Amino acid sequence: MKFRIARHTTDLNRIIDFYGRVLGLTVLGDFKDHHHYNGVFLGIPGADWHLEFTVSYASPKHQPDDDDLLVFYASSLAEFAEIKKRFIINNVKHVKPQNPYWEKNGITFEDPDGYRIVISVIRSL
Repeated sequence: MKFRIARHTTDLNRIIDFYGRVLGLTVLGDFKDHHHYNGVFLGIPGADWHLEFTVSYASPKHQPDDDDLLVFYASSLAEFAEIKKRFIINNVKHVKPQNPYWEKNGITFEDPDGYRIVISVIRSL
């Protein structure tokens, strides 16, 4: 089974910069004017998941909640430190998580649409 998270946004360029250059995901593909939608797929090549972001003539009607999270697990403390450094260098807003678990086990940031992402380190569940 493969997995995709799809979300409508207002600015693909800001999303590509955030999830691509800052977080480190790769643009896996894109599309233009598909039933009046433009979109991009971001992820890790070969992984069984990716993110899809779209824009169209209609504005998004959703609103982020402090517990709407995408959680990304770095594979090592070194990778965690490198990702965190890129966020700080790029002045991405660090926010206090609603759930105290994430304050102890990761670091939380907001994406350009105000949705939260957590960077943590892989641990056995």
